[in-house]
Amino acid sequence: MVQSINSKVDLAIDATSFMGLADYGKIMIGNKGFEFYNSHDLNKYIQIPWDEVDYVVASVMFKGHWIPRYAIRTKKNGMYTFASKDPKKVLRAMRKYVESDHMVRSLTFFQVIKRGLKGRFKKKK
Repeated sequence: MVQSINSKVDLAIDATSFMGLADYGKIMIGNKGFEFYNSHDLNKYIQIPWDEVDYVVASVMFKGHWIPRYAIRTKKNGMYTFASKDPKKVLRAMRKYVESDHMVRSLTFFQVIKRGLKGRFKKKK
């Protein structure tokens, strides 16, 4: 059994981790960090301390009415993408531990296309 890094749990909710194939389990948000535990295989878990979190990136659609997934970008180990039953509740619980300027929206499809085209047709001096 895996030992939790949290001494106090603020929120526990059903979720999906998108590391390779989708893993189903639970997210726990507590005073020491963010944790994901797989419901079928207890050896598959993700524990991210709050001091390791660089940014929380949310994919926001329809002017904030739907958040299909969110990602946690760490300082050393890259991005971890998750989806949960109530993502707004999860992001509000994370807001207590992550600074508000480090919680951002992801780029839309058209913003990504625009950036790609802008770099391609940039004038050379």
